[in-house]
Amino acid sequence: SLDGRIKAVTGCLPMAIRARELRREIMIVPAENAPEAAIVEGVRVIGVSHLREAAAALADPSSLPAARPPANGAEETAAVPDFAEVKGQMAAKRALEVAAAGSHNVLLIGPPGSGKTMLAKRLPGILPPLAPDEALEATRIHSVAGVLAPGSGLIRRRPFRAPHHTISDAGLLGGGAGVPRPGEVSLAHKGVLFLDELPEFARNVLELLRQPLEERSVTIARSQATCVFPADIMLVAAMNPCRCGYHGDPARQCRCTGAQIQQYLGKISGPLLDRIDLHVEAPAVPLNELRSRGEPATSEQMRQRVLAARARQAARGCVNSKLPAAALRQACPLDEAGERTLDMAVRRLGLSARAHDRILKVARTIADLGGEERIQAKHIAEAVQYRGLDRNYWT
Repeated sequence: SLDGRIKAVTGCLPMAIRARELRREIMIVPAENAPEAAIVEGVRVIGVSHLREAAAALADPSSLPAARPPANGAEETAAVPDFAEVKGQMAAKRALEVAAAGSHNVLLIGPPGSGKTMLAKRLPGILPPLAPDEALEATRIHSVAGVLAPGSGLIRRRPFRAPHHTISDAGLLGGGAGVPRPGEVSLAHKGVLFLDELPEFARNVLELLRQPLEERSVTIARSQATCVFPADIMLVAAMNPCRCGYHGDPARQCRCTGAQIQQYLGKISGPLLDRIDLHVEAPAVPLNELRSRGEPATSEQMRQRVLAARARQAARGCVNSKLPAAALRQACPLDEAGERTLDMAVRRLGLSARAHDRILKVARTIADLGGEERIQAKHIAEAVQYRGLDRNYWT
């Protein structure tokens, strides 16, 4: 400022990482950014709040104390809602467990009030924590975007971003005037991007998701710069089956015409659907299930199964959703019945090559959850079942 006070800046964490790469031993930053920069080991960070302090630090770096990294952020201690709180929806819970185990994209379809949003918000509670390199990468993106809270440490819990359906393409993918900034897709890097009321998003915005879902990155070109932001996300989407929400509901009459239903569903293109591994119906919960006193699986029980499945995948080098085509045959051995089931599904459903590979990856995850080395017919059958809703609704 004009009186010599030094204001905070965005992107201090990646600056500190770059300083370490250049083998700089000392870094002088605004005092508000000092704890953030101090996260990077190997660089002595000095925070200054006035130009006089900056001059003193340049003259004698030992005259000012080194900044310390902040303690764990509030997001690490904040409670995540438990799956046990959601009555019924056993099929949807199973699908979300499969999605979490293999980092697969998932679409939930059901009437209003069936619990789709409740289920999605509980997903972070069964995901594994971020690895140290993932935590640094996620925190780095939030720093560049200017959304890292002052004094917060490394982001250790997987991000969960839920933008409103009115978001623009720049807000979702990134952009802005001058130097581009990360959008919601990149802020969800290594975590979950939740799109509620999916057909309410502008179609052009949804179509822009196809590249990051396939390449796990976003490229933004502007006159001043071209930036590539990481976007390794799990997409979780939720939607009603029609505009009024009750198409196919046995208890409520749908008020939409056939043309209105097709227009509503038509906002979700085939290529985008093809990139979503699990299509799951979340119907209205029956009264007897709402009143049930049974003890459903808790998030911790589900999380332990997810961690065990992830450990099997780590031995193969990556989560199942990232298996390259060249590695599928070796990583996904099928028994004879499994091969016959998959071949029959491809022929009868007219599945694309992409859908074939995604079914195989989901079946691999289901087998991992069951502790099985070879993929069996039952694993293929469950994986194919998760591709059935697009035939029921989008035909």
